[in-house]
Amino acid sequence: MPVAVYVLGLSVFALGTSEFMLSGLLQPIARDMGVSIPEAGLLVSAFAIGMVVGAPALAAATLRLPRRTTLIALLGVFGLGQIAGALAPAYGVLFASRVVSALACAGFWAVGAAVAVSLVPMGARARAMAVMVGGLSIANIAGVPAGAFLGQHAGWRAAFWAVAGLSALGLVGVVALVPRTGVPTGEDRPRLRAELGIYRDRQVWLALAGTALSGGAVFCLFSYLAPLLTDVAGLAESWVPTVLALFGVGALLGTVIGGRIADAHLFGTMIGGITASTVVLSLLALTAHSPVAAVTLALLLGFTAFFTAPALNARMFNVANAAPTLAGATTTSAFNIGNTVGPWLGGLVIDAGWGYPAVAWTGAALAATAVGTTVVASRLHRADATSRVITGSAAGASASADPSAGTGAGADAGVGVGTGADAGAGAVSDVESSRATR
Repeated sequence: MPVAVYVLGLSVFALGTSEFMLSGLLQPIARDMGVSIPEAGLLVSAFAIGMVVGAPALAAATLRLPRRTTLIALLGVFGLGQIAGALAPAYGVLFASRVVSALACAGFWAVGAAVAVSLVPMGARARAMAVMVGGLSIANIAGVPAGAFLGQHAGWRAAFWAVAGLSALGLVGVVALVPRTGVPTGEDRPRLRAELGIYRDRQVWLALAGTALSGGAVFCLFSYLAPLLTDVAGLAESWVPTVLALFGVGALLGTVIGGRIADAHLFGTMIGGITASTVVLSLLALTAHSPVAAVTLALLLGFTAFFTAPALNARMFNVANAAPTLAGATTTSAFNIGNTVGPWLGGLVIDAGWGYPAVAWTGAALAATAVGTTVVASRLHRADATSRVITGSAAGASASADPSAGTGAGADAGVGVGTGADAGAGAVSDVESSRATR
């Protein structure tokens, strides 16, 4: 794995820490800014919505720029957004800094993912994405608890300064270790209209739906895990950081193992992992009153959720191979659509008075729907691959049996032979592709 991919993972650690650390800083921010807790919570929503909108918009805007230059610029803007947040004199300025940071974060995710998969062979794409997603997992283990600790002992602004420092470190790594890329020219020049053509492929939409639903299933519950642990399972509040860290440990383990398996068994990893998340969420809904069960299942949920993340990312790049930047942007938007819709649905369930265990049931329903869309995508993929193999074989047989191939003009005979060879190569390629994604 090229060292540049690990540099991108380090940068994602900074991005992920900034994205999720506010869950432990809402109370001090609300007190300092003179706003309510729900108003402080809008800072989280602003970041997620900025990610949804920013990923495709910035991917399109920077399509013809050198990717390394784009990464440097976006990481620089993100770091400045953290500094602005640390210095914010009022809530409005802090809110604006979160939006700017989210836009830069979304753009970096989209372009960084495209760079990561471009640095490795196709058979190692899931492993490369596992390194990037691993940065997010480590952010949940170390970055988010550390941000909460700084907020409690040195003020919430110290957490923003710390993330700004991490961003600077990532920026140095990108400048020093990510390969230089020139501006594409000629036939290689990316064209926005051509890249937008990926959205005519039903497999792209199925991949997007599966990613959004699986992400929404997990964050539907994760957003309300703390009150479920204290109000339902009966744990003391001091246990919450520990359980969140255990979720992060499970996420890291899931990312590492899932990344190694996914390249050889892409659909199997997705279907198996999302099905496991469905089971874990259902068990949590049934046993939420047991502290031991709640803690254990939180760890398992982190594992099953992030076990599928590298495969979900790699799948989008496979079906949108002609538009790698927009593929990364689409995946980023899909995850954050889930991160936005899941907690919203969980909030509706709580407001309806159904209780926190019902939030787990809601997450299980979203995960089960994600399994359904992934199964449909798998069957369509197998059908398409089989159709192309049969067509290619038929074309090759036709070319061999055609009498004109041996009796016609030399140029025509050459064309006939070439067509048969190409068909055979296409058949082999499709068989290999089918094996790699089963």
